Amino acid sequence: MNRAAIAFLALGVFGLVSACAGVGREPLPGRPAHHVEGGFRNPDPAFRRPDGWTRWSFFVRRLWGTTVAARSYEAPRMPNNGRALREGAVNPSVTWIGHSTLLVQLDGLNVLTDPHWGARASPVSWAGPRRLSPPGLAFEDLPRIHVVVISHDHYDHLDLSTVKRLAAAHDPLFLVPLGLGPWLEERGITRVEQLDWWQSRTHRGVTFHSVPAQHFGGRTPADTNQRLWASWVVAGRDRRLYFGGDSGYFDGFRAAGERLGPFDLAAVAIGAYVPREIMERVHTTPEQAVQAFLDLRATTLLGIHWGTFDLAEEPLDEPPGRMLAEARRRGIDPARAWILTLGESRRW
Repeated sequence: MNRAAIAFLALGVFGLVSACAGVGREPLPGRPAHHVEGGFRNPDPAFRRPDGWTRWSFFVRRLWGTTVAARSYEAPRMPNNGRALREGAVNPSVTWIGHSTLLVQLDGLNVLTDPHWGARASPVSWAGPRRLSPPGLAFEDLPRIHVVVISHDHYDHLDLSTVKRLAAAHDPLFLVPLGLGPWLEERGITRVEQLDWWQSRTHRGVTFHSVPAQHFGGRTPADTNQRLWASWVVAGRDRRLYFGGDSGYFDGFRAAGERLGPFDLAAVAIGAYVPREIMERVHTTPEQAVQAFLDLRATTLLGIHWGTFDLAEEPLDEPPGRMLAEARRRGIDPARAWILTLGESRRW
């Protein structure tokens, strides 16, 4: 794409941003505090996103950086043809597909988190963050998927082509935050249940809890925060997993640990933290991910949300080293701090 096309697209998005109508900020009477007129807000009423110019300038840099001056990186990978996963030979297990996509096997249930097999995390096929490395497991090699959990509606966490493909091939139950149910149903995915924060749903003996996250939602500037965002707890007979999705560091990690922990495994985002003025309230740094792991009272930390899409400005290979260094500094056993290679499965 040439510079003129970049500029034209950027100006178009700027127009949308300028015309965007936000949701309310005051809680609705008789409703939970995060429910506001037209949508939702974060638990901290003082939460604010950066001003429009800061967001706009970051968007232009990212648009340029993912189209004209794109970086390359290929995360380490482990060959995986899915046979052991289809046979259920390692259970409970977790497999890193890439970014925030995990295949979790627990008590005979196969669960996908934020599934993404797409080529870009973008509303268009010709621009936006492209996939840097192929998925760690081919879609065709998946075992039967029973449940899909989605943390929020951003393009790197909710890929429409992938969820449509899953619905057609596997007919799983989709568990989503409030507001995403109707959105999916309008697009032909009808086996959906939506949960508010602290609500739960049990399916075939495994209980899924929706818990607060500090982030935001929106597929376009015009629908910001109209659909809720969440983290998830997956609780089996004797194992509990925390899946963070996207969140800035906040008291909600400690609250989830107190109410639903301790956890055997905590999958927490470690990438997309630079520039600080854009990311500090909505993504955890690798060091904050370690603190979140301690707040959650988890046995093992798994770093996710890195090395797959070029979403921010830190070096693409930096997050794992920083997470592991912070774990060592805090005296955490190296066996309890995991960075998986693409396609790698581990028992937890």
